[in-house]
Amino acid sequence: MRVGLTGGVASGKSTVSAMLRDLGAVVIDADVLAREVVARGTPGLEAVVASFGPQVLADDGSLDRAKLGAIVFVDPSRRAALEAIIHPLVRARAAEIEAAAPADVLVVHDIPLLVETGQAGAFDAVVVVDVPEDLQVERAVRDRGWSEDEALSRVRAQAARADRLAAATHVVDNSGTLEDLRRRVAEVFEELV
Repeated sequence: MRVGLTGGVASGKSTVSAMLRDLGAVVIDADVLAREVVARGTPGLEAVVASFGPQVLADDGSLDRAKLGAIVFVDPSRRAALEAIIHPLVRARAAEIEAAAPADVLVVHDIPLLVETGQAGAFDAVVVVDVPEDLQVERAVRDRGWSEDEALSRVRAQAARADRLAAATHVVDNSGTLEDLRRRVAEVFEELV
């Protein structure tokens, strides 16, 4: 079974992803792949530099994600340009990993922008990690050191909460305790397998 896992920034999606992995799922993390496809020396990084200029590089020649983020999270057209470079590369790499997975295992594609990129229909099920926007902002400020404005801009650059929930076949509420989350993830895993 192919499952899409998504959730807004600071929703706890990565925690849910790790829990699913611990339960035996093969997890394909789009964020990890997005870093891999723009690593130093890759065609992906060359394409990003061609589109955004050398100012998005760190001194060591790697991608400076903070500099790039400062550009794309305030300009939707620049974000779309970045996504046009990275998303096809990530999808191709994810397909390779999925093809190598055992046939009887639950394969979970951890995709932050699953709804935004119109991929919900490509999966047998879609799990959405859900929290209210104010909790997303609070966590992003506390856990990531972002300013409130930066957190709000990133939250609002993603799909609206209602749009994510509309795509869900399973919802994991992450507004409670870690134990509450662990119980709900186990329930969803059992439903999926």
